[in-house]
Amino acid sequence: MMLLSGPERKPAAGGHAKKLVFFLHGLGADGNDLIDLATNLAEVLPDTHFYSPNAPFSCDMAPFGYQWFSLQDRDESNMIAGIRHAAPILNHYIDHLLAMHHLTDKDVAYVGFSQGTMMALYVALRRPEACAAILGFSGALIAPALLANELTCRPKVLLSHGDQDQVVPFAAMSSAARSLESLHIDVTTYVAKGLGHGIDQQGIKLGKNFLKNAFEA
Repeated sequence: MMLLSGPERKPAAGGHAKKLVFFLHGLGADGNDLIDLATNLAEVLPDTHFYSPNAPFSCDMAPFGYQWFSLQDRDESNMIAGIRHAAPILNHYIDHLLAMHHLTDKDVAYVGFSQGTMMALYVALRRPEACAAILGFSGALIAPALLANELTCRPKVLLSHGDQDQVVPFAAMSSAARSLESLHIDVTTYVAKGLGHGIDQQGIKLGKNFLKNAFEA
């Protein structure tokens, strides 16, 4: 199976990593899109190694960039098929790095944007052991009806979404939160007032504290 690659940032404190954070980018982007968040997060996570892999497939809706799965046809069955195809590739990457660093899922957090949030929620909730946290920006929960039978763990989740998002509907956040809460998952939400499809400074600040607290719990 292919092994993903992309930019990374070693622990700011030096030495061996005690935690891992995986940044999962959105459609048509690449690992460079989110890796700079590591500079901010490293202020409270100095022993963390940050990884930002390029998604496995070339974007079929743009002349550049990558995608986790196609969104040309947004019928739910097609998205489920696409995310199920990508999930083993991401899991293989995660397993490889956990083994390399001699760490376990509880030492991991995911930070997703848009389609990357969809991937984080799909994969992390089906891993054999709970990660520390999932921080999702401007995303959605794919196939919530399937999750009740496929859920294997309940990490803490923070969802952030701009109320002016014209790419992934703002309503996707509350829908995801309701579905996750119905399965007894600890979910916090943040409404970014006036924000479109993006990440604002308050969302980063909240996410930073959320990850710090989740790793310390």
